[in-house]
Amino acid sequence: MDFQLSEEQRMIRETARSFVDKEVIPHVKSWEEKGEIPRSVTDRVAELGFFGMPIPEEYGGAGMDYVSFALVVEEIARGCNSLRTTLSVQTSLVATTLLAFGNEEQKRKYLTPIAQGKKLGAWALTEPDAGSDAANQRTAAVREGREWVLNGSKRFISNGNVADYVIVFARLPKTEGHEGICAFLVEKGTSGFSAPHVETNTKLGLRASPTADLAFDDCRISVENIVGQEGQGWEIAMYVLNHGRLGVAAGAVGIGQACLEASIEHARERKAFGRPIGSFQLIQEMIAEMAVDVEAARLLYLKAAWLRDQNVDNTLAVSVAKLFGAQMAVRSADRAVQVHGGYGFSGDYPVERHFRDAKILGIYEGTNEIQKLIIAREVIGELRRSEA
Repeated sequence: MDFQLSEEQRMIRETARSFVDKEVIPHVKSWEEKGEIPRSVTDRVAELGFFGMPIPEEYGGAGMDYVSFALVVEEIARGCNSLRTTLSVQTSLVATTLLAFGNEEQKRKYLTPIAQGKKLGAWALTEPDAGSDAANQRTAAVREGREWVLNGSKRFISNGNVADYVIVFARLPKTEGHEGICAFLVEKGTSGFSAPHVETNTKLGLRASPTADLAFDDCRISVENIVGQEGQGWEIAMYVLNHGRLGVAAGAVGIGQACLEASIEHARERKAFGRPIGSFQLIQEMIAEMAVDVEAARLLYLKAAWLRDQNVDNTLAVSVAKLFGAQMAVRSADRAVQVHGGYGFSGDYPVERHFRDAKILGIYEGTNEIQKLIIAREVIGELRRSEA
C-alpha cells in the first residue's frame, strides 16, 4: 500500500492551500458579518478548476481523481467551512446527481456550467418533517401533459436562494415510503418557486453560507426536467449522499487541521508563569490528541476517496470517515478553544468560528446516528456473508 501522494496531487494541494491562505482566511470574518460569500470568490474557485475536478472533461470538468478533490476540500475547509459547503454541494451533490443520473441533454445543458462554475447549484431533499427520515417526502409532483407541477416546501437548503439550478425531490400521487420519489431540476426564476426565508449569521455556524427555506406553489417545469426515471428518487438520493459524505469527511479534517495549527502557534506565543504555555504538559497533551485525531481522520477519508477511484463500493469506508471526522472536528475545536483560554471564546480568534462550524458536520448529509446505523448494517452484512 502506497501512502505517498503523486506529484500532481501535491501540487493541487499546494495550490489550494495558497489560495486559502491568501484569498480566503483574511476575508472570512467579513463574509460571516455579511452572511454571504461574494460571487467573485466562487468565480475564483471556478477559475482554479475546483468545482469540476472529478467531472469528465467532456462535461466541463478536469477528469481528476477523488483523492485530489478530497485534498482540495480539506484545504478549503481549513480556511472557511462555509465556502467548503458551497464546493461540496456544487460538486458532490448537484454535479454527481447529473453525472450519474442525468440524460445526455441534461449533462450538456446543466452539468457543464455547474462543473465550470458558471452556474451555482443547490440540492433540496430535507423538509420540515423529512430530515433523517428522508423518505417522508411531502412535496408533491403531479404530471399535467408536458409539465410537472410541484407543490410543497424544503428546509435547510444550502445556497438555495442563490443557486441557479436546484435538484428537488418530490413524491408522485398515491405513493408512500421509498416508492414514488422523483428528482427534478428547477431553474431559478421559475414561476411558483421562491425562497421565503434565509438564515445566515443567525445560525450557530456556517454564517457565510446562506441556508434557505424553499417554497413550491404550483411550480411548473418541463416534463424533460425530471432527473433519472419516475420513482427513482430514493435510489438517487442514497447514491448521491454516499458520495457527498466524502466531502464532509475531508472538510472535518480541514477544521481539525486549522484548530491544530492555531493551537500550536498560540502555544508557542502565549506565555504564562514566565514561559510559553506549550511547555506545560497538559497543553502538550491536548495538542498531541489533536494531532493524532487529525491524522487518523485524514487517513480514513483518503481510504474512502481511494476506494472510489478504484470503483470499489466505499459505503462503509465513507460512513466511517464521516462519523469519525465529525466527532474529531468537535473534539479538536473544543481542545483548541481550551488551549486559547479566554481568547478562544473571542470572535477575534479563528478557533471560535471553528468551534461553531464543527457541529454541523455531525448533522447534515446523514447525522452521526445515521452513520452508525449504516456502519452497523454494513459490518453485520459482511459478517453474514463471511459465515455463509
